[in-house]
Amino acid sequence: MRDTTLNTIAIVIFGVTMASLLGPLINLSPAVVAVFAAGGLGVFAVDQLGLSGRIGDILMDTVAWASPEHRDRVLHHEAGHFLAAVLLDIPVEAYTLNTWEAWKQGIPGQGGVVFGPSDPAALTRLTPQTIDRYCQVWMAGIAAEQMIYGDAQGGGNDTAALGQFWTLLGRSPAEVPLKQRWATLQAKTLLEKHRDAFDALVTAMGDRAPVTDCCALVEANRASVDAAI
Repeated sequence: MRDTTLNTIAIVIFGVTMASLLGPLINLSPAVVAVFAAGGLGVFAVDQLGLSGRIGDILMDTVAWASPEHRDRVLHHEAGHFLAAVLLDIPVEAYTLNTWEAWKQGIPGQGGVVFGPSDPAALTRLTPQTIDRYCQVWMAGIAAEQMIYGDAQGGGNDTAALGQFWTLLGRSPAEVPLKQRWATLQAKTLLEKHRDAFDALVTAMGDRAPVTDCCALVEANRASVDAAI
């Protein structure tokens, strides 16, 4: 069961419990508590059966988004993905910073940088060099957090995606941790080399600048870095 599913159940149970305890003190009718419980469980059922848990994701994401540190971490994490993708010539299709933005744009999951190709089977036909590039992009969010904060709190979906991809390639699961460490180190080196572009990209993405503008910003910085070499 997904974490957001468990969190949604916990919220409903907590709400019903508190309403039951406080009801007599504030003259709250038991019927109201029953309606609240039925409504909460009804929303939960619709969310799980028809929306793949998106309401739960949005709810928990909204709570987390109230923290400035969480917002900053997400922004730096996604900027790491975006920067690495552009520098490694992997097309960026879209980006979102939370579940609600992803839902509005019709993007599955909890948000992030969308880079192509999206078909896992197509990825297995890539050259070894291109496969390495994709691995670096997947790990660039973790690398960005490590570069800025000294540790990474996000990235679970990224490591899972790389592991699933490695399985599609028919490679041994035992190789995954080594590949993740290698890709994270390579991505961190890339981000540090283009730190000015990274900082500018964080600002641009925080302002929800269009993908084309963000890409142009990175390319301009890449040209200046190459000219200085």
